[in-house]
Amino acid sequence: MKILYFDCFSGISGDMILGAMLDAGVDEGLLRRELAKLPIDGYELQITKKQKNGIAGTDVDVLLHHHEHEVGDHHHEHRNLHDIESIIDTSALDDHVKQTAKGIFMRLAQAEAHIHGTSLDQIHFHEVGAIDSIVDIIGAAICFHALKPDAVYASPLNVGSGFVKCQHGLLPVPAPAALELLKGVPIYSTDIDAELVTPTGAAVLSYICRQFGPMPLMNVERIGYGLGKRDLDIPNALRIIIGEQSSSRRDEVAVLECNIDDMNPELYGYAMDRLFDGGALDVFYTSIMMKKDRPAVKITVLCRKGDEKKFSDILMKETSTFGVRSYYAERMTLPRHWVNVSTPWGTVRVKAAEYDGSVKYAPEYEDCARAAHSAGVPLRDVYQFALAEALKGALEHA
Repeated sequence: MKILYFDCFSGISGDMILGAMLDAGVDEGLLRRELAKLPIDGYELQITKKQKNGIAGTDVDVLLHHHEHEVGDHHHEHRNLHDIESIIDTSALDDHVKQTAKGIFMRLAQAEAHIHGTSLDQIHFHEVGAIDSIVDIIGAAICFHALKPDAVYASPLNVGSGFVKCQHGLLPVPAPAALELLKGVPIYSTDIDAELVTPTGAAVLSYICRQFGPMPLMNVERIGYGLGKRDLDIPNALRIIIGEQSSSRRDEVAVLECNIDDMNPELYGYAMDRLFDGGALDVFYTSIMMKKDRPAVKITVLCRKGDEKKFSDILMKETSTFGVRSYYAERMTLPRHWVNVSTPWGTVRVKAAEYDGSVKYAPEYEDCARAAHSAGVPLRDVYQFALAEALKGALEHA
């Protein structure tokens, strides 16, 4: 399974995404040929190798013809969502690229509409309606589908601090639209007085990435650095890491067992709670028949090697057993991650795991139960809706 990881130690922007993907191996000629399919002109794509704080990477700049181009400047053509969707739809781009690009712009439009308290139809893009931002976003969609990752992860985002000048004047960092797009995404701020996460970067990443946190286990194959324009105390670069993750993992666990035929049934629940509170990997009870035809319960505990004594002590103290069996077993587990989906009753986490080209989804019971109880709706309605949303998201990102 191919993993794409965004390391956003210095934030993220549209041109940094393009630079990082090109630096990681996306063919420059492919990007130029695909962008040429757009019914827009008046720009030149400049791609150069540079350094930031001693780190070599790729710098991407969209130079606008007939306009003086400076860092942070845009030619403010006030396009609306329909205008941009028309540019995409009338192009000869691949349907998957079109869908991704329109999805990113839709996220931007929804964020802008929320910030300005208006409808999608009334939103006119300013900075992100300019040709350079359109090229950044559609270019990112082209490069994303050229890489064809099976899963996308990202680190928490360094958003910077201070204020940024835009069409509406001076705004706090992160800009309101960027912050709206980063709902549910872990962010942090340092003493760097600069805008590190732009609305364009936030829109692209929040659309293609569903899991934020530490880097997952993988074998690194390619690394790319996309360079920002400013010189900062830290390398002004976005790092992407591409690697391969096995479709399954194998490890060895300890298995503890005991058979009980004389314990008060009320005590089983408490014993299970104590075992899970202690960090057991799994606990389950099995109905069995023992000697003299006695109905009984077999308690099975899975734990990490080295924790046998801790859980044996819990079993001896909290149950009526006189002994505990133990042995080691190999287990196979699938790499899994959490997907947050929105439902009419709140956000629900869905566990996702891939095996042999297919993905399994399982809505988190506690989240579904909490939402169902709060809204007074059947649990199965929440569960089925969350599962459908996860499957829908998977198809949109295919």
